[in-house]
Amino acid sequence: MVDDLQTKRGWNFENSYSHLPQKLFTKQAPEPVENPKLVILNKALSEELGLDVQYLKSTGLNVLVGNSIPEGAYPLAQAYAGHQYGYFTMLGDGRAILIGEHITPKGERFDIQLKGSGRTPYSRGGDGKAVLGPMLREYIISEAMYKLGIPTTRSLAVVTTGENILRERILPGAILTRVASSHIRVGTFQYIYHYGNIEDLRLLTDYTILRHYLEFISDDDKYFLFLKGVVHRQAKLIAKWQLVGFVHGVMNTDNMLISGETIDYGPCAFMDIYNPNTVFSSIDRYGRYAYKNQPKIAAWNLARFAESILPLLHNEQEKAMKIANEAISDFEKIYYKYWLKGMRKKLGLFGEEPEDEAIIIELLNIMEKYKADYTNTFRELTIGKLSSANIYNSSEFIDWSEKWKERLNKQNESKEESKNLMKMNNPSVIPRNYRVEEALSAAVENNDYCKLQGLLDVLSNPYEYSVEQEEYAKLPPQSHIPYITYCGT
Repeated sequence: MVDDLQTKRGWNFENSYSHLPQKLFTKQAPEPVENPKLVILNKALSEELGLDVQYLKSTGLNVLVGNSIPEGAYPLAQAYAGHQYGYFTMLGDGRAILIGEHITPKGERFDIQLKGSGRTPYSRGGDGKAVLGPMLREYIISEAMYKLGIPTTRSLAVVTTGENILRERILPGAILTRVASSHIRVGTFQYIYHYGNIEDLRLLTDYTILRHYLEFISDDDKYFLFLKGVVHRQAKLIAKWQLVGFVHGVMNTDNMLISGETIDYGPCAFMDIYNPNTVFSSIDRYGRYAYKNQPKIAAWNLARFAESILPLLHNEQEKAMKIANEAISDFEKIYYKYWLKGMRKKLGLFGEEPEDEAIIIELLNIMEKYKADYTNTFRELTIGKLSSANIYNSSEFIDWSEKWKERLNKQNESKEESKNLMKMNNPSVIPRNYRVEEALSAAVENNDYCKLQGLLDVLSNPYEYSVEQEEYAKLPPQSHIPYITYCGT
């Protein structure tokens, strides 16, 4: 059914992706939903998109589950491939439908995707559905990441479908409306490289440059500059992850967006105790995607991306590989530059001094030795009020603290300016894993969304350092059972 009122309600769809080679997608309508019920709507995002909030809460709910297709929309499932834990495989949107590209009143273009909207040709035996808990989890974490200032896909709404979905047990079905600059992945390029021809590859690449790297579109070296641009954005993104202790958990090439946004919030979590070997995902048994490995894996994924566009870099493979290696080799130094700059800010350091790197590394080593909480250590240094944690009574920390103070005294900026710099770069709160689980359990098991809303309210301004946030900054109860996450289902 076409939504004839879309022009009054703010929807303004285009479908530029559907003009690409058809092997990149399959036209696919979402499966009908009989009893949709709105669970949560992102009012702020709705308004940013130029959408009528009251409409989305009423008849517009049918758009958020795919029962009503706005005029100009062209629902499709995207094809892509990917390296999953190092192994190449054919993939695609197995439980998601791209409704279309919404153009906001400011002229910005965003993909509107329904996650959990039924089977597609890429479902690989699955039912194409999603359940409430993981969809709420993505809503919480993606919005928290956005508020932390980290490029990310966002969540417009979660709607229950009225269906009971069989997983390890019967669970309520749900659909998440995901908003992204695009869903073009490293895996999209891998797919067209393996299953298309060079003209298909050229069309996809030109389209992606036009959509995300417009500054290069008229340059004679646009494909090389495009590769360097993707490397730069990913280096900056991963640095931001590391600076807040975020562990993605499933950094397969199909989960790396060319736009430089974070996508896929299945087995992700935030690190509590600082440990570079931290792994949360139940299926990452060998720590491939551990916290410390995230920069290395990003570089590995980018190498797979470069391989996919080699034919465009030069018609001689040896020269193309040399060009690609030149671009990829920049990743480590770009990443480290952003990470070091971010760590300086976390410690209130202006400018650059030769001893900065040693001061930063020394603190992290002490934190690891004394099993200090990552977020709260920087939080307490920021407010100047140290807890009773063991780290602060250690001779190593006391010695380090003197070096840090000496470094602060070398700069012209005042102590207040340093403190403000730290407050802007050290979140007072993060989505603590136990808080997220509490909120999800209350919602799924008891239909109680108070804890969920309370958590979202606190996370809406993570750098505020308000009194209300102090409760959410508390560490989780001690447990001998490690926290484990699972891919969203």
